[in-house]
Amino acid sequence: MEGGTEGDDGAPADATTSGDREHRDSRSLRGRLERRALVALAAATVGLLLVVFYYPVATVFVDSVLVEGRLTARVFFDILSDPFYFGEPARLLAGDSLASVVEGLLSPDRRLGIVGFTAYQAALSTVASVALGLPAAYLLARFEFPGRRTLRSLTILPFVLPSIMVAVGFVATFGQRGTLNAVLGAFGLGPVDLLFTLEAVVVAHAFYNAPLVARVTTAAWESVDASAVETARSLGASPLRAFRDVVAPQLVPSVLMGAALTFVFTFSTFPIVLALGGFQLATVEVFVYRLIRDLEYAEAAALALIELGISLGLLYAYLRYEARHTVRSRGIRPLPRRPLVPSSPSLRALLLRVGLAGYAVVALAVFVAPIASMILASVSGPEGATLAHYRFLVERQTTGASFQVRPWDAVRNSLLFGVASLAVALPMGVVVAVLTTRDYRGRKLVDAAAMAPLAVSGIVVGLGLLRGLVFGVEVGGTRLAVGGAVAIVAAHAVAGYPFVVRTVAPGLDGVDRTLVESARALGAPRVRALVDVELPLVWPAVVAGAAFAFAISIGEFSATVVLASGTSQFTMPVAIERFIGRRLGPATAMGVVLLVVTTVSFLLIDRLGGEDVGF
Repeated sequence: MEGGTEGDDGAPADATTSGDREHRDSRSLRGRLERRALVALAAATVGLLLVVFYYPVATVFVDSVLVEGRLTARVFFDILSDPFYFGEPARLLAGDSLASVVEGLLSPDRRLGIVGFTAYQAALSTVASVALGLPAAYLLARFEFPGRRTLRSLTILPFVLPSIMVAVGFVATFGQRGTLNAVLGAFGLGPVDLLFTLEAVVVAHAFYNAPLVARVTTAAWESVDASAVETARSLGASPLRAFRDVVAPQLVPSVLMGAALTFVFTFSTFPIVLALGGFQLATVEVFVYRLIRDLEYAEAAALALIELGISLGLLYAYLRYEARHTVRSRGIRPLPRRPLVPSSPSLRALLLRVGLAGYAVVALAVFVAPIASMILASVSGPEGATLAHYRFLVERQTTGASFQVRPWDAVRNSLLFGVASLAVALPMGVVVAVLTTRDYRGRKLVDAAAMAPLAVSGIVVGLGLLRGLVFGVEVGGTRLAVGGAVAIVAAHAVAGYPFVVRTVAPGLDGVDRTLVESARALGAPRVRALVDVELPLVWPAVVAGAAFAFAISIGEFSATVVLASGTSQFTMPVAIERFIGRRLGPATAMGVVLLVVTTVSFLLIDRLGGEDVGF
């Protein structure tokens, strides 16, 4: 009987051969896909970043130079030559002589302009943040005491607590009926009102940025090699001389880094100034928001881009400085910490501890009082303790008009946006972290491009998304547009993924490369080695990065307030801003709700990220 030959199991040989070939082809295809998976993920991340960040920012640029269908730089020139924006230096472009401009700058009646005032308050905020941050760094780096690790973990507060919530706390503290006046009244002292003053803005900025200065300086202090100090002392140097010649040179770069970051952050400040300063103390960011509300998109876009240029210039200078002065802590023996309460106190130790006690009083007033005041105000009324403010939130949810902010809707929106933005920001951040820890030409360029959202304000991103994606773009005669909720998720993801990068990248950079090379030698593609070897080793950092991204989304205000205007997509921070100008009690109650949500994320960071979080 004719037919094909059979294999050992009775199946035709050609069928067996065909099955083996299909299996080999399947394995080959899977191997090719695995080998190219990392490249595909990188391409997808770059594409997404182009759509949700670079295209919107480019849209802002187009709005500033394309006015009524004509290409012009007139809007930029008008801003640069207007003393309202640039103060006395603007007169140079208006045709005034240099001598008259210098005379105006030296005059008591000199005009700073919006940009000049923004830089001025940023400089004051930087000085206050450094002054408050350095003693905290000294305490954390040089002393051992119960709760030191928890206190060190608290230095990540600037990245976790929503700024509009902190602003509510400062209103509850420094307002006419705030806790500060209550304490002063108990001692028979007159009331003070610090709201809508520059002092309140500077102190609030110090609340946010002093922990940042403390964190980077503590890390540098803990990287000082104890043997170098001991060598200096053995050669006859006094403790002060050893600190000046050995320790201080290693601390200065970190202090300058913290100061530079503080200046960048406070130069592009928005929620704190809006809540505590109002339009009478408007910074560039606040005035851009006002122009957007007045539908002056061209002027808003031009002013935002001028601010962006200044911020990017400062960020570039910081990155250059960081690259040249990065502290290397491997292979060193850190300085031993001393007990905070010595067994045999001396006069020097007594004076030192008196100074630390004085600093603790100031720190409590700046860092603890606003949050405590917000919680207290949420359960207080003219007649004492009450839950009326929380009842108001419940009643507003059930009986409020359709155009009013409904609290539960705000909570629900915040949680939904947080989860959705986390689903975008976490894989983006991990992929970018991988790209920035691999050794190849152009890595620094990729790092700078990926970290650009840190320098671009939320107002610029929100304006770009509004004008570019929400208003839509014409493609082949069809207008493509996205809803406000999608745009808000995109804005939150853009704000959160750099923090994932900065959390995960140090861990990936510290992974033992021999483990990865062993996996590759056994035939694992790059993406398999990443998933099976590298990511499990840095899993706490990945979880901490996820908590950062979620917390940042929950508290994001700048882009959200632009994109949620006139819609029902308001979040908890937007609800607080709506309440704070009308009823402080409900604003503090909503602030407590927001505090509870963000605290969960913070505790997750503290437990899973610990001191290894890469900030």
